[in-house]
Amino acid sequence: MILDQFSLTGRVALVTGGSRGLGQGLALALAEAGADVALLDRGSAQETVRQIEDLGRRAVTVECDLLGADADDLQGVVQSVVGSLGRLDILVNNAGIIRREPALEFSESSWDDVLDVNLRAVFFLSQAAARVMRDTGGGKIINVASMLSFQGGILVPSYTAAKSAVAGLTRALANEWSALGINVNAIAPGYMATDNTAPLRADEERAAAILGRIPAGRWGTPDDLQGIIVFLASQASAYVHGAIVPVDGGWLTR
Repeated sequence: MILDQFSLTGRVALVTGGSRGLGQGLALALAEAGADVALLDRGSAQETVRQIEDLGRRAVTVECDLLGADADDLQGVVQSVVGSLGRLDILVNNAGIIRREPALEFSESSWDDVLDVNLRAVFFLSQAAARVMRDTGGGKIINVASMLSFQGGILVPSYTAAKSAVAGLTRALANEWSALGINVNAIAPGYMATDNTAPLRADEERAAAILGRIPAGRWGTPDDLQGIIVFLASQASAYVHGAIVPVDGGWLTR
């Protein structure tokens, strides 16, 4: 039956930035579909753990600050997840940071910090996960890209550079790892009502301009990503490789 292909029963997922916002919504969707979930965050993710356990699934936390984490640290994260939950089938690279400054004044630290978390950590955590997946018959790696994987944005040069690179990295890894049974894809959320967009939503003029361009007529929510994350994490997407899937209320059509 086709719905059986969407089941994640018996699978283990690792979601970065799972304590709130989009990451929390993605983690809960995977748990609702049957997966046990490890949550990587720099702080407590106990509320997400509680909600996952209320669904009857196992949940563990791995505390790690991706800002400054090196390849060995991220290899250790994956080993910790396998040690706690027995396997790793799904990686969701969701965690990210943003810095807003005019390009003429953009600081070196704002550049380096964003690239470190949003790109460097994505690659080395994917590498560590893929080594496990290669040896266990395959898996799913799902990156969280952005509308700024397609567009330039305003006042966010390092974020745009990182998210554009995430889209390219998704395709590059799909080219190498598809034959290993590893699907690498990305979700590109549109303008979502999260902490990252709070400054935009607080700016009445900018918020009105953004909302006026979204054909769906509203900001997105974490719930809007639940269907696509389950699809990309499941057997239903077995022949989907290297896709960057916009979930944007139609923003890119305008």
